[in-house]
Amino acid sequence: MPGQDVLVIGLGYVGLPLAVQAARAGFRVTGYDTGAEIASGLMAGWSHVDDVSDAEVAGMVAQGFRAVADETQLGPHDVIVICVPTPLSVADGPDLSAVRAATATAGRLLRPGTLVSLESTTYPGTTEEVVRPLLEKASGLSAGLGFSLAFSPERIDPGNPDYGFANTPKIVGGVTPACADAATSFYERICDQVVRAKSAREAEMAKLLENTYRHVNIALVNEMAIFCRELDLWDAIRCAATKPFGFQPFYPGPGVGGHCIPIDPNYLSYKVRTLGYPFRFVELAQEINGRMPGYVTDRAAELLNRNAQPLNGARVLLLGVTYKRDIADQRESPARPIARKLRARGAAVAYHDPYVPDWQVDEQAVPRAEDLDAEVATADLVILLQAHQVYDLAQVARTARLMLDTRGVTPAGPHVEPL
Repeated sequence: MPGQDVLVIGLGYVGLPLAVQAARAGFRVTGYDTGAEIASGLMAGWSHVDDVSDAEVAGMVAQGFRAVADETQLGPHDVIVICVPTPLSVADGPDLSAVRAATATAGRLLRPGTLVSLESTTYPGTTEEVVRPLLEKASGLSAGLGFSLAFSPERIDPGNPDYGFANTPKIVGGVTPACADAATSFYERICDQVVRAKSAREAEMAKLLENTYRHVNIALVNEMAIFCRELDLWDAIRCAATKPFGFQPFYPGPGVGGHCIPIDPNYLSYKVRTLGYPFRFVELAQEINGRMPGYVTDRAAELLNRNAQPLNGARVLLLGVTYKRDIADQRESPARPIARKLRARGAAVAYHDPYVPDWQVDEQAVPRAEDLDAEVATADLVILLQAHQVYDLAQVARTARLMLDTRGVTPAGPHVEPL
C-alpha cells in the first residue's frame, strides 16, 4: 500500500480538488505548480478553482499542505500524481510538453516503491510509450518492479453540485497488475468507488470514449437545430426523453466549450490518423460543432434583417460568456468566436456575465453591461449564450427588443427567437 506523502503536480481544476480530498483522507500533501502566483495564493488560503472554496484551501493549509513553485523545494514522495494540461498542438494532435516536463520532475524524485499516477487526458498508449520510458530513464528503476505506474483519468465536472472528486467512480489502469494494485490502494482511500481497467490503455480510452460520445451526440442535435426551425426541437427532445430506456437527451447550443469536449476527441482522431485511417465520425462532429458560432452570427443577422436593421452598426448584447452555466471558466467558450464574428460584421458588441468582471476578444476589451436591465432594453439584439441561474429570463424576454435564445430556456414571447 502507498505511504502517506502525496505530491500533486499541477494545481488546476483537476489537481486542486484531488489535493483537497487527499488531505481530508489524512495524507501529507504537497502541491507543485510552475505558476508562482498560484502557489502563493494557495498558501494564503485563496482558491482559484470554482469547485474549491477558500475555506477548503485554508483548512488544507492548516493541516500541513504546502504549495510550491520551485522544484528544488521538493523531495521524495510515496505517491506522485500528474495533473497537468494537455492542450492541442498546432497540428491538432496532443501537446504533451507539460506531461513530459511533469514526468521529468517525477523521475528525478522517484525512489523504490513510489506510485506515479497520470491523470491528464491523452491518447491510448501515452502512459506506456511516453511516461514510462522517461521515468525509467530518469530513475534507473523499472515500472512494475522498482516503482508503480498507472493512468487514472480525471472526471471532474466543474460546477456539478451532485458529483465531485470523491463520489465520481475512479477508473484506474496500471501498466502491470501490481501497478494497478498500488493505484487502487491509493485511490480507494480518497474515492468512494474504484473501477479497475485491464490496463492503462483501456483507462486512457475510457476517458476519450466518454467525451467523444458527448461530442458526437451534441453535434447531432446541433445539426438538427439548423434544419428544424419549423418546429420546437427542445420540445421534441423533452418528449423523447420520457422513454425510460434507449435514449439520453442532448441539447443544441452555440458551440461546445471547456477543456474536454472540444479537445479530447482530437486525441482519438490523432491516434487513428497515425494508423493511416480518417476518423470520419469524430471529424464530422468537430466540423458541425465548430461551425455553430458562425451559424449563431448568421441567425443574428437574419433576425435583425427581419426587423429592417442590418447587423453592421447594431448593438448586440451577449448574455453569459463562460463555457458552462454558473461557473467562471471560459476555456474554449463559443462566446469568443461569436463575438469575433459579430465584430467582423460591424456589430457593436457588449456582454454581461456575473462570473466574468472583464472580457477580451483578440486582446480588445469588450464593454461590460453594468446596468443589465438598461442594457437589455437598449440593445438591438440580446443573444443568450449561457443561462446562468441569476438571470431572470422572463424579465429579459419582456424587456428586450429582440432576443436570440441559443439554449432553448427562455419563456416564449413575441420578441424571442430560438437557435
